[in-house]
Amino acid sequence: METNNSKKPFVTGTLRALIEVGFIIFLFYSNLLMGEYTHTGTVGDKGLWWAICNVITLANFTIAVITGIVGHLVFEFLRKKL
Repeated sequence: METNNSKKPFVTGTLRALIEVGFIIFLFYSNLLMGEYTHTGTVGDKGLWWAICNVITLANFTIAVITGIVGHLVFEFLRKKL
């Protein structure tokens, strides 16, 4: 039983990159959401939905994606060096 493993490293590397970038984006947004709760006193009055809508913007998403890609590249560099 032969299997074609030529695409396996590409799929594995792509999946790992997507997971790492997604995790960094998750951490970024959770940090922003916690900042809304600790730095503004109005979240208690306006609620969670207001905080989420206030955090999820195009500018924040752009920053999250860029930092996620940079973070992945740094992790890959460190994996190869260590």
